[in-house]
Amino acid sequence: MKTTAAVLVELGQPLEVVDLDLPILRPGQALVEVTYSGVCHTQVGEARGHRGEDKFLPHCLGHEGSGVVREIGPGITKVKAGDPVILSWIKGSGADVPGTVYNWGARKVNAGGITTFSTYSVMSENRLTPIPEGMSMRLAALVGCAIPTGAGVVFNTAQPRPGQSLVVFGVGGIGSCAIAAAALSGCTPVIGVDVNPEKLGLARQLGATHTINSKASDAVQEILKLCKGGADFAIEATGIPAVMRQALACVRHQGGTAVVIGNARFGSTLEVDPREFNMGKRLLGTWGGDNVPDRDYPRYCKLLASGRLNLEPLLSNGYRLTDVNAALNDLEHGKAARPLLEISSTASFSAKAA
Repeated sequence: MKTTAAVLVELGQPLEVVDLDLPILRPGQALVEVTYSGVCHTQVGEARGHRGEDKFLPHCLGHEGSGVVREIGPGITKVKAGDPVILSWIKGSGADVPGTVYNWGARKVNAGGITTFSTYSVMSENRLTPIPEGMSMRLAALVGCAIPTGAGVVFNTAQPRPGQSLVVFGVGGIGSCAIAAAALSGCTPVIGVDVNPEKLGLARQLGATHTINSKASDAVQEILKLCKGGADFAIEATGIPAVMRQALACVRHQGGTAVVIGNARFGSTLEVDPREFNMGKRLLGTWGGDNVPDRDYPRYCKLLASGRLNLEPLLSNGYRLTDVNAALNDLEHGKAARPLLEISSTASFSAKAA
């Protein structure tokens, strides 16, 4: 049996969409028919060589999506054939199988515990979470990365109280999810900062009370006008060290917290004034929103299904697997907030009880 996959063959070059031979499942692995795959800046960074040396070329890409389990290997108990599942890079319960190798003619193609830019993919059990009945497979794809990272950094890492102020620097896919979560948490004001007017408009749709175009004005000064003494929380989602410094600069003394979720380019460094810490400010990191998939993903699905967490405006449709390079380009140049690859012929259905 074969799968069609988008493969990174050489850094800085377009992905190649090719047919690969599927290997026999090992213990703890499942074969999943991928329905939708999100496209993240992580893949842009990988493809462009922004993450440093890549020792695993050629390899498959993609780390968030939704799909249907078609076959399970020995020892799997978490899912069964026919189950609709969330596909996520964040490890949950179950077997942890580090990766697999596909055959491409005489060549070997590497893959990690999860890859989603393919029609079928061999995945580790701990990267799969069952989708509740009735959940949209389109939105479920975002629960693989964008929602747990962006919303999780608010719900799990920052944990603001209603009435506290929160700023998000960079309102792309993950930053937009943080905006929506902040609004749901009762934060006020909720401020979105970006250089892209269209993204700022999207932030307004998702719950931002104020937006700042940092190309047109000094973002820190504008935030200090809106939040006397500084914001309670600032979320950095750009991966740019200078913006990380702005996030720390805009939060209040004695308890203001900046959280970095953006991925900086390999080799980047961050310099901060140590007096910021003497003032009682805190600078935190987060591992994908500090989620426990088996605990948090069903909660996100409930919020999405009920409409309380409305992220439908975030999705950019119209991409097939063969359009993967266009999706990467559009994401890189700010033409799409969260491109969604429609991969399977079942890409329009909702999860049903097995």
